[in-house]
Amino acid sequence: MLPSPESVAAIVAEVAAEELMPRFRHLEAGDVRDKGPGDPVTVADEAAERALTRRLAALLPGSLVVGEEAASADPDVVKRLSGDAPVWIIDPVDGTTNFAAGLPIFAVIIGLVQGGEMRLACLHDPVHGETALASAGDGATLNGRRIAVATPDAPKNMYGTVKLRFGERALPRRIVERCQNVPAFMDLRCAAHEYIALASGRLHYALYRKLMPWDHAAGNLLQREAGGYGAHLDGTPYRADGPDHSHGFLYAPDEAAWRALVEALIGAEPL
Repeated sequence: MLPSPESVAAIVAEVAAEELMPRFRHLEAGDVRDKGPGDPVTVADEAAERALTRRLAALLPGSLVVGEEAASADPDVVKRLSGDAPVWIIDPVDGTTNFAAGLPIFAVIIGLVQGGEMRLACLHDPVHGETALASAGDGATLNGRRIAVATPDAPKNMYGTVKLRFGERALPRRIVERCQNVPAFMDLRCAAHEYIALASGRLHYALYRKLMPWDHAAGNLLQREAGGYGAHLDGTPYRADGPDHSHGFLYAPDEAAWRALVEALIGAEPL
């Protein structure tokens, strides 16, 4: 039997209180380093991932773990997602750039996947005390209250976020040419906050291009359980162990709104 979302949330909140919040706005120069250009990691990321790995593995005996920092050190760790065992997917600090800069827009993301299917999601914002939970087939909650995606509208009235940095450049050029068809984009530099906003109706849509599982697997389940729709721009569904389709993945309140946004942002011509 899988653990309850609430038992996972309790562990996540405790680890965030012990490992993240005491270090927030108290990092020293040696506490931050770059894994790559524009990709920082802090001692808080590493300490929180160690604690979460230990406690979540103990919560579900026989489970495996794919943590962002472990996968950075050994990319083969991600292959665990393709097996039959349940796998915890951990992003100990989503929004590390914000965290390191002292900006209160970061969160912990936990997902549980088995056989390629997402079973459980927990997104915890320790600064504002918000915890979004979802389990497959049981809906989504925010601090215990049921949540739902925004009401569909015309693209000109829908607010969202679009990530243009990664991948090939044909799609960004197309979107830049057509961006006046929707209100100005917003970017929180924290997928967890954006997924919570999507699932609770604060944002209508999001288009992501770099689909690392620790950033997106749990959020995908949360948005879907809140009643939303999402697909790769080629129409295929999301899988935590699937390929990272370079053209991106679009979320919307429903399939009709998704198609309207594709037309508004990208147009009918093939990329």
